[in-house]
Amino acid sequence: MELTKYGHACVRLEKDGKVLVVDPGTFTEGPVLDGADAVLITHEHFDHVDVNRLRSASPDLEIWTCESLAEALSDVPAKVQVVRHGDDFQAAGFSVRVFGEWHAKSHPDMPIAQNVGFLVDDELFYPGDALTVPGVDVPTLLVPTHAPWMKISETIDYLRAIRPARAFSTHDGMLNEVGLGLVDNYLKMESDKQDAEMRRLAVGESVTLP
Repeated sequence: MELTKYGHACVRLEKDGKVLVVDPGTFTEGPVLDGADAVLITHEHFDHVDVNRLRSASPDLEIWTCESLAEALSDVPAKVQVVRHGDDFQAAGFSVRVFGEWHAKSHPDMPIAQNVGFLVDDELFYPGDALTVPGVDVPTLLVPTHAPWMKISETIDYLRAIRPARAFSTHDGMLNEVGLGLVDNYLKMESDKQDAEMRRLAVGESVTLP
């Protein structure tokens, strides 16, 4: 499986000629959906889903997401399917398991949105805007490193709870170069401590996962 980092919270996975895209939001630039067979979307916030982009996508595209967002995508031509915690399914030749139900708490006056995390091929876990511990082995973790709903100590605690062999930064599109440098330093410190690969991928950078 090849993983390519796109802007902010989006990644593109490719395997055996199939393409699976996760959380193509409005902060994501470029033709991320070109050639895509399926899309996984964790929740309804605009930095994770670009509804206008999905409206112009191929009707053959399959979208898998939580119930609240599925309702908001009623006018999208692609096939939209609802998933919940505990579900498992096949998407574009990838096996996917669903963990989690709710977005992390942010502003006290804002309702908490639904949020589902995806474990792809029992290799890569993407929690969305939550710090869900799935309770299964996670070889590769996409770890949130910056958000209004979190602080860096929670990122480190999450890495220590999951203890992945590899962890790559996600949800980092609102940081300037100074902030990104801090993320790099903290991930390097934890990488050395856990003797694991933990770092930030540059936008457009690809890695091959086992």
